[in-house]
Amino acid sequence: MLDLTEAWVSIQEMIDAFVASLPLIALALLVFGIFYLLGRWAKSVVRRVSDVAHLPEGAIKVLSRSARWLVMGVGLLISLNIAVPSFTTGEMIQFLGIGSVAVGFAFRDILQNFLAGILLLLTEPFHLGDQIVVSDYEGTVEDIETRATTIRTYDGRRVVIPNSSLFTESVTVNTAFAKRRSEYLVGIGFSDDVGRAMELILDVLNTTEGISQTPPPDVLISELGDFSVSIRARWWTKSRRSALLAVQSRVIVRIKERLTAEGIDLPFPTQQVLFHDQTEETDGYRSRQREGWPAGSGSEPRPRWVARSAEDGDGEDGF
Repeated sequence: MLDLTEAWVSIQEMIDAFVASLPLIALALLVFGIFYLLGRWAKSVVRRVSDVAHLPEGAIKVLSRSARWLVMGVGLLISLNIAVPSFTTGEMIQFLGIGSVAVGFAFRDILQNFLAGILLLLTEPFHLGDQIVVSDYEGTVEDIETRATTIRTYDGRRVVIPNSSLFTESVTVNTAFAKRRSEYLVGIGFSDDVGRAMELILDVLNTTEGISQTPPPDVLISELGDFSVSIRARWWTKSRRSALLAVQSRVIVRIKERLTAEGIDLPFPTQQVLFHDQTEETDGYRSRQREGWPAGSGSEPRPRWVARSAEDGDGEDGF
């Protein structure tokens, strides 16, 4: 028979020890609850003081959250000392030091995003409501947290971007400044008056609603293309995408209407296609044409040397 006496004695001792420590555990929970409330109070106090000092919103978030976690961390140490008197503060700090290394290796990406988020909140390269471009995503910043930043794309999708990507990659902030420049290429015919076309386009830019006059719009010759003379129209608008697209649409419509009304040609690429029934007599025998089309059924054209000999008066056969 298996003797369970010693095992039962050990279990009884553990139960007795737990019951005896219940007052200490209750006191530890009470102390931690008090420090939890103190942490929330410290967070609100730091936020109010930071608002009075007119600190940036990112710095306010970092300071208020840091104050809360600091107070709660102190409360956790005190509560553990109360619940487990044999576990000293020095041992706790040593344990946390060893554990932090293990946690650092296990949650490296999370910690990297957390630190990057703190730096982003402190440096504030962009703010809530800014329109940014990062990697393949473009949209409006909805929220900046310590782990990730959330943007809303222009087609109504939410994208959560890790802060480490925002901190290490290039980020374009389209609304960092109040104004933003746009441009559009207009092609006119080579026989048209370039100076007159530039005057008409500039007049359109100066009279279109939404275009800023400081700095003023300008019109430049861009290049001599294969089919047209390219004129580059440039203007400044408000930096938000909605204003940008609305003004650009008005500009393109008005430029087309104005140039057409003034008789300025707006050419487009053209191509010439020759079919086999248009073969000339110096193009060789139709039965030998192998471009994928069937051979012609009419009279076979003469070879080039026969046709040239006939033109020179040597006879149809070239002798």
